Amino acid sequence: MKKRSIAPATLALALALAASGAAHAQSTLTIFGVLDASITSTTNRAQNLSPLGGSVSLSRTELANSRSASSRLGFMGQEDLGGGMAAAFWLEAPVTNDDGATGIATFSRRSTLSLLGTFGELRVGRDYMPVFVNDVLVDPFSFNGAGAALTFIANTGSRLDRVSRANNSIAYFLPPNLGGFYGQAMYALHEGTKQTLWTTPPPPNSTRTGRHIGARFGYAKGPLDIGVAVGRSTTGDDYNAGTTDEVQLASLGLTYDFNFAKFHAGVNRSKAGRDYARPPASPLPDATLNSALIGVTVPVGVGVIRATYSRAVYDEHLNDSRPDPQASKIALGYLHNLSKRTALYATVARLRNKNGAAITIGGPAYLRSASLVPTTSTGYDVGIRHAF
Repeated sequence: MKKRSIAPATLALALALAASGAAHAQSTLTIFGVLDASITSTTNRAQNLSPLGGSVSLSRTELANSRSASSRLGFMGQEDLGGGMAAAFWLEAPVTNDDGATGIATFSRRSTLSLLGTFGELRVGRDYMPVFVNDVLVDPFSFNGAGAALTFIANTGSRLDRVSRANNSIAYFLPPNLGGFYGQAMYALHEGTKQTLWTTPPPPNSTRTGRHIGARFGYAKGPLDIGVAVGRSTTGDDYNAGTTDEVQLASLGLTYDFNFAKFHAGVNRSKAGRDYARPPASPLPDATLNSALIGVTVPVGVGVIRATYSRAVYDEHLNDSRPDPQASKIALGYLHNLSKRTALYATVARLRNKNGAAITIGGPAYLRSASLVPTTSTGYDVGIRHAF
């Protein structure tokens, strides 16, 4: 990460004259980023549920990116306002360095403006949801690559598909001097049109999809860090049908550093439900995804060994005798630091599905279809990452 202190006029030019007024000499602009490249291979084996029976194996090897850390390019700046207050911005864009197709066209990773002081931080814009922050900090692989824990994967159906960031959010962060206690709260506006009287057709942009409310609180002191987070997202809204789909999220994570090794553990619950303005005779049942992980990171010289076991169970709350779909995954990796900024890494993982679960480590998306259900998925990443 490279940090440069620049003159007020230069800062104004870098910000494209987005702000007016006098600038303080303490203004700073930081340019930062990560480039991550790897050889990635995945193999998915599936049972063929057609009358012919048998099985099929699909495999792919590719040059990938973001398998140890997400490739990105960002800009952040801060201005001292005096009296212990500061204004700051953060713009972060995703980068696909394997093909160059995605660059600084959008700042979809993060785009925020903040006001900081002894009261904490008030932050507005596009940012991570509190539950996702809690989950990622527990996973030894930080939800990247073949080793990403099943705790964060809900591709068993669109009702439980999870997102990591919220648009149009207003967030508050507690100050860092609370004796180890930390916390944040977020509310994201859906920016839809609200109408008091139902009419046909509906008013333009009447959907409430995108609304989110969430919070995260925890305690970190010495070797212990424990955090809990909750959230509620509006994922669908049908004005004419009078239905609203929501996903409720809850996460508990813990790490404990024994010096020779750090222990990781977490549990997560996602629940999808539908509210009806006019209840039908046969309402859509809720669906839940319960998951957990245990893991360890072990420093070895200039490197670190990472290992996890995670498990997920999907429940559609159907009134039948079929067992719930479930998946389990084990991952092992090693990261070798060549310097403070550059590291080599390797990860291997194996995932097993049961009872019709359809989760994969990677590979062709068409493996998850009505006639092909993956039973095992294996994969590896071998790569290099560089931060600047």
